[in-house]
Amino acid sequence: MRTLDWLIVAAYLIYIVWSGARLARDSKQLDGYFLAGRSLPWWAVGLSIMATQLSAITLVGTTGQAYADGMRFIQFYYGLPLAMIVLSMTVVPFFYRARVFTAYEYLEQRFDVRVRTLTSLCFLISRGLGVGVIIAAPSVILSIVLGWSEVVTVFAMGLTTTAYTMIGGVQAVTWTDVKQMLVIFLGLTVCLFVIISRFPADVSVTDALALAGATNRLTTVDTTFDLTQSYTLWSGLIGGFFLMLAYFGCDQSQVQRFLTAKSVDEGRTSLVMNAFIKIPMQFLVLFIGVMVFVFYQFTAPPLNFNRSAVRMIERSPYAAEYESLSAEYNLAHERRKRAAEDYARDAGREGESAVDGERIGVYLEADKALNEVRARGVALIETASDKDKTFNDVNHVFPSFVIGYMPMGVVGLIIAAIFAAAMSSISAELNALATATTIDFYRRHYKPEAGDVELVRAGRLATLAWGIFACIVALYATSLGSLIEVVNRFGSFFYGSLLGVFVLAFGVKRATSRGAFWGLLCGIAAVWVASLTTNIAFLWFNVVGCFVVVVIGWLISLTDSSGQSV
Repeated sequence: MRTLDWLIVAAYLIYIVWSGARLARDSKQLDGYFLAGRSLPWWAVGLSIMATQLSAITLVGTTGQAYADGMRFIQFYYGLPLAMIVLSMTVVPFFYRARVFTAYEYLEQRFDVRVRTLTSLCFLISRGLGVGVIIAAPSVILSIVLGWSEVVTVFAMGLTTTAYTMIGGVQAVTWTDVKQMLVIFLGLTVCLFVIISRFPADVSVTDALALAGATNRLTTVDTTFDLTQSYTLWSGLIGGFFLMLAYFGCDQSQVQRFLTAKSVDEGRTSLVMNAFIKIPMQFLVLFIGVMVFVFYQFTAPPLNFNRSAVRMIERSPYAAEYESLSAEYNLAHERRKRAAEDYARDAGREGESAVDGERIGVYLEADKALNEVRARGVALIETASDKDKTFNDVNHVFPSFVIGYMPMGVVGLIIAAIFAAAMSSISAELNALATATTIDFYRRHYKPEAGDVELVRAGRLATLAWGIFACIVALYATSLGSLIEVVNRFGSFFYGSLLGVFVLAFGVKRATSRGAFWGLLCGIAAVWVASLTTNIAFLWFNVVGCFVVVVIGWLISLTDSSGQSV
């Protein structure tokens, strides 16, 4: 990065911190710190909901996912609109009128304190792991930009954001979200135009789409009914529907958002807004990743985008072998480049179908040969490692492209947008974790008589504790694969089971606390068994968890003569 880029990043981050600190002055009372006094307009709440999800994971992990696998990930969101409509008609008015701070407070009223405590604990575990992944994403970028190790960057980003979150409350978080969403949309739009402008002069957008289509990277609907496939129409419509119901209806980080709205109608509108903007936004992010893939058809990509892994092997006894593979990789790229140019030049032209078919075959063979060399490079890095560790560079693709090929000023804009998105998402998640810890544990079990000042202080200390925990998780998250998959995989181990408890609470009048408690434990256990003994995709974990909790909880409730004993 050059001086102008650093100035843009520094100016934006200073403004974000100053803006958040200024708004924090109105968050000294419990209701103000955790729920913004239930005073926020629907559009601010809606943008905050999107900003909480549109973290650096989305910009780093989703673009890298699209580079490697294409647009198939968009199917993950196909169940979202229906889920938002269902939730806006059910849980939004219920939770809002119940005047609760957390979603789990209601479960004590419906069942008992043990069900409330267990569900809140499940949220804390799943979201604590998830925020660790959210910290990992911008840390990847920092490590590339500054040349620091990922350990240093994890704690630099995580603890800085934790400190900011301790000062501010949910009102500061929400208005920061609104501002950074504008920067993100601007950054994404500029990024797409710059990528396309970097194509060779004789390669049009249509040609780029033809190349992407040849490798099946434009697939947005896969009607295959295969439970082992992560992204199909059915996993998105069914598994995604259950996941979105659980995430937006049972996860405190999202429930807390619509509880800050001025009224029930404004809370509903914020979710409906998210329902119809989220998919186009995700499409844009994925499309950028696909265009980066096309760009690297004509510009040589590195053998591995993970610079720390490359530096490690270059200092190892395998350095000469890796250098030889790099030379082989460059030759393979030149062959693919020529094949891509030939195919792009003649793709789809009238009367060229036979030639076109031949050239696509040549291109696909060249692409396959390049990927085989790349796979050997990854295997060599894994061999050179002293630890049993899988090296995955999918999260390094987009930041490497930004740093290497974006013009001065645009680099700063995009990095600022990613950092702002990361800080806002991290602070929102930490605030939700602190809310559940303070309300469901500290006030409920330790200090029921505590006043607002003490509870806000406890919330700030809980924020610090969760920030440190998340940093530790982040150290391991970057080696687990695509960050956008990792964060949703963590959540899917718990979300479906949590949803099942709320289904029992809202929809099964005969359900008892005993049924809900043991149903939840059985649901979580069933998901873990399914993950260990089957190959079903993680989206289906949400269906499994919800189904087991409802069935087991209902059956136990039928045999529960006491009605409330656990």
